Amino acid sequence: MIEYVKTILLKVSFDKKLFEKELRKGLNLLVPSEVEEFRNWCYQTFSKVYKPVLNKYFVKLAG
Repeated sequence: MIEYVKTILLKVSFDKKLFEKELRKGLNLLVPSEVEEFRNWCYQTFSKVYKPVLNKYFVKLAG
């Protein structure tokens, strides 16, 4: 499932609202063991553009 979610995010990364929506949906699809790997990939891939969005969702998970 993680590869599917990554593919979707890459395809919608041109639009902030769509990216945020699909990130939220993707996190709900993943099992807990996949979330850390997914988080690392997201920050490596999108932090230059969407760091505030990533922080919004991944800080919630940590806290």
